[in-house]
Amino acid sequence: MHNQTLENPVRTMHVKTIEWLDDSNKVRLIEQTKLPQELEYIETDDYQVMCDAIRRLAVRGAPAIGCAGAYGVAIGALSVRDNDFGVFRAELGRIMDELRATRPTAVNLFWAINRMEKVLDQYHDVNLAIDALIQESKTIQEEDIAMCRKIGEHGASLLSDGMTVLTHCNAGSLATGGMGTALAPMYVAKEQGKNVKVFADETRPLLQGARLTSWELMANGVDVTLICDNMAAIVMRKGWVDAVIVGSDRIACNGDVANKIGTFTVAVLANRFGIPFYVAAPTSTVDPNVATGDDIPIEERASEEVAGFGSCRVGPESVKTYNPAFDVTPHDLVAAIITEQGIHKPPYDFSFLK
Repeated sequence: MHNQTLENPVRTMHVKTIEWLDDSNKVRLIEQTKLPQELEYIETDDYQVMCDAIRRLAVRGAPAIGCAGAYGVAIGALSVRDNDFGVFRAELGRIMDELRATRPTAVNLFWAINRMEKVLDQYHDVNLAIDALIQESKTIQEEDIAMCRKIGEHGASLLSDGMTVLTHCNAGSLATGGMGTALAPMYVAKEQGKNVKVFADETRPLLQGARLTSWELMANGVDVTLICDNMAAIVMRKGWVDAVIVGSDRIACNGDVANKIGTFTVAVLANRFGIPFYVAAPTSTVDPNVATGDDIPIEERASEEVAGFGSCRVGPESVKTYNPAFDVTPHDLVAAIITEQGIHKPPYDFSFLK
């Protein structure tokens, strides 16, 4: 691991959350649990380290998890390297299942691993398969970079000079292989000379908005104000919010959107105050096999995340908790879904993606 203390992190940059290192055949990713106090990188050629990083949110955000899953398959293939292709294929299949089991909600993880499996099925030679898997994993991230840029360009068309946007959780460069999804419109708008300000919800219980979004926006020179989750209503009521843009971990065919817990609350508030609520995500986040949000599996996480605040325990010992990592926002609260293909308006029907 490599560490860098962040005494003054404010500079123009789009961090590389995850990347393949050709000289060592390792994956390098940011240890996001240490941000914003410390910028630490993990370098690994062990797929189990990658599984652990996904599971404990060292790498998070649906597109970034997809990249991590693909890279996990590639380093898993390198670790097997058995001359018997049948043995190699069976062991790599087990590794892919282990990667799939790390987190249940973000569909990009399954999309990327399934894509890697389709590449694997085209080969019967171990070395050729490994080379193809490494190339495919890099291609997935290259496509993600281009996708983020297109989402940013489409989303920026919805933003005018002087607007203020509220966002929830983190869907910037830390959550993708590129410049982000929900934050990309703000970045592109800034490139276009528009003065756009941002309110960032803290996003309890793991504070991705406080720790990651505010740090990332500051680092890229975007005017950001950090607020607690329960302050969203008052800034909307005061007329300080012109639009809401959030990311997504899975979108149903009818436009129902699964995103970080608390998103549904923000959408209800935006509807109450007549503020457009936008979702920015790649088409790979749309699950063509899920008709409505009722069918989206919702991850539940450890009680300690709710009963504590960072490393400090605040709840009574043995108190009961409920800790879903995501909620589902109904499609009728979504003004538009911004993908790399363009801006989709209601009524939503993504069943064509099958």
